[in-house]
Amino acid sequence: MNRFASFSALRLASACACLLSFSSCAQEVYKQPDQALRDVEILAADSMGGRLPNTPGHAKAQHYLLQRFQSIGLKPVGKEYQHPFTFTARNSSTPQPGMNLVGMVPGKSEKVMVITAHYDHVGTRNGKIYNGADDDASGIGAILALATHFQKQRPQHTLVFVAFDAEEQGLQGSKAFVANLPFAAERILLNVNLDMVSISAKNELYVSGTYHHPAFKPLLEQVKVPEGLNLRFGHDRPEQGPDDWTMQSDHGSFHRAKIPFLYFGVEDHPHYHQETDEFQNIHQAFYLKAVETIKRAVEVLDKQLPV
Repeated sequence: MNRFASFSALRLASACACLLSFSSCAQEVYKQPDQALRDVEILAADSMGGRLPNTPGHAKAQHYLLQRFQSIGLKPVGKEYQHPFTFTARNSSTPQPGMNLVGMVPGKSEKVMVITAHYDHVGTRNGKIYNGADDDASGIGAILALATHFQKQRPQHTLVFVAFDAEEQGLQGSKAFVANLPFAAERILLNVNLDMVSISAKNELYVSGTYHHPAFKPLLEQVKVPEGLNLRFGHDRPEQGPDDWTMQSDHGSFHRAKIPFLYFGVEDHPHYHQETDEFQNIHQAFYLKAVETIKRAVEVLDKQLPV
């Protein structure tokens, strides 16, 4: 995630490498809720090298996600899941390729909810792997869980699931997607973006965006939240300065294009953009409750938004 709030992160001890290899994990049959955790563990393994775009580990993560899209049964949007684009990384003048992955669960209506997370992270620095378990393997694990659920429970609206690339390079994947939408913009009801949803000492999951789109708030207030998790509204008001998250992840690209958004995430924590953002440090019980909360929120939105 690209949060520009001033945050003095604590350097913690290096975490252990993932014990499960990519090759063996990739063959596992989907089992809820274990698979959501397994997806995070696989994507945050040392073998992925921190998922910096255009590195071998990033390619491995992309391959794994393509397998997962196929195993879930998502339909490609266009001819295939891969939607290539070109971007220029920070501190560089050389264009490089990026790859968004896009699949869908067709609904009874052609109206679309775009559900998103980013699969890239910041890579390896000075020999230390920044695995990005919370940022944003957790969001990817969540959208895969949602895709699995709605593949079995047909939604009213068409749900488009996007794994964005190059978010950490300045929201590049979402900017490219919004600039070249694979369907008419008029079909999109909203973007639901998930970025950092697995670590909270306060057991707080925030949903941002209702300041800009107040009509969503009474719908979200209907969501039955699992016991032990607190769903909060906020971090979306201009006067909050660096604590306003409106432009700080991929939903910002939709907001800039005047497409409504809701963003689910947690407040910064000591592992944010540190080498300690490892699978072993996510709060597993909280994460599963967060995934369930987001699923219930999408269900409410799907049932009550116009078709």
